[in-house]
Amino acid sequence: MQPFHIDWPAFTPISALLGGLLIGLAAASFVLLNGRIAGISGVLGGLLRPRAGDIGWRAAFVAGLLLAPLLYWLLLGPLPVPHIEAGTGTLVAAGLLVGVGTRYGSGCTSGHGVCGLSRLSPRSLAATLAFMSAGFATVFVLRHLLG
Repeated sequence: MQPFHIDWPAFTPISALLGGLLIGLAAASFVLLNGRIAGISGVLGGLLRPRAGDIGWRAAFVAGLLLAPLLYWLLLGPLPVPHIEAGTGTLVAAGLLVGVGTRYGSGCTSGHGVCGLSRLSPRSLAATLAFMSAGFATVFVLRHLLG
């Protein structure tokens, strides 16, 4: 496994700040305009077990997530190319673990970390601390004990 690499010449704090502001603006707008929390796992989970009158906004939300890269490409040009140095099996296993974790945690990083923390939710603080701790522990084990 290769060490994590940050492309410092391409990194700009401004783009990171703008991205964070857009995420916060989108989450705040979703709560203010729809009265709903913009937790991706919850929105997607609701599509898998649909309830009457609940499908349209969830489908539009997911469609927006999928179409956003196309809009970026049309307005700003090619998307940055991510460098993922993990095999397909690792990515599938990681995705499944994240899915199971979000079910046990009653939400994901967007729901707890972005929306829950901004609402000062103690449950979201505990969940976010658990997410971050698990991530730190995983990186430590993979890079320093196994790598």
